[in-house]
Amino acid sequence: MIKMPYGFSLAGWSDIRRVVSRADVVLEVIDARDPLRTRSRRLERIVEEMGRELLLVLNKSDLVPRTIVEEWVHLFRDRGYRAVYVAATRHWGTKHLRRAIKEAAPALPVIAAVVGYPKTGKSSIINALKGRHSASTSPIPGSPGYTHHVQLYRVEKNILMIDTPGVIPVEGGELERIIRGQSPEQLDDPVPPAIKLIERILEHVPTAFIQAYKIRAREPIKILEELAKHRGWFYKKTKEPLIEEAARTIIRDYHRGKIPFYIKPTRTIILDMV
Repeated sequence: MIKMPYGFSLAGWSDIRRVVSRADVVLEVIDARDPLRTRSRRLERIVEEMGRELLLVLNKSDLVPRTIVEEWVHLFRDRGYRAVYVAATRHWGTKHLRRAIKEAAPALPVIAAVVGYPKTGKSSIINALKGRHSASTSPIPGSPGYTHHVQLYRVEKNILMIDTPGVIPVEGGELERIIRGQSPEQLDDPVPPAIKLIERILEHVPTAFIQAYKIRAREPIKILEELAKHRGWFYKKTKEPLIEEAARTIIRDYHRGKIPFYIKPTRTIILDMV
């Protein structure tokens, strides 16, 4: 187990295997704004190898037009995956998720595990499922290391849930590894990943920074400069805009959903799903 700066623990793959082995259904939480980059093919292979049932949960769906997230769900289902969409922090779709877990279960009662990349909202999904009326049952026996303190919660009569979310290593490319694997405060130089993130956002939502900050600039470095000026962030000696702080803010605001962003399914993207 590796401690990460966001306050979560990044599990190794052997840890993930132990969690998967103790579940009947594995909920892979992916970001509805960018479903393919937040999927883990390695996790899905492990789930398949162990004969467990996989359920894709597109979280943060409140940040995406409903027609777009529904199109993603239909695409996954057309390719043989079970998939639902939710907005866990708003408790949207929780009933549908509970129903999907029971439908995926080989038998009832079912034990479900929640797994996925950092910052996809796994803990929010656990909290949404647990609600106010869930009750802790007992620790899972024989669970060393990562799963030593794992508790089972009875979400309802026929659903038990492993309480500890599996936070897995990020596979979605260099930018994803940086912005999901490290806190903005821990980045030695947040400007390069922020520039790449700005470029990605502008590619899909050209008006994103107008909507988020009322900044009309199109060049990433100009956006960082304008944001720093608007917030009053300047170097004391040179009085130049403090773009490092602006870069950290953009990464944080992206995770918090303050910057409009989502990816529409296209033919190229669909082919990548195969």
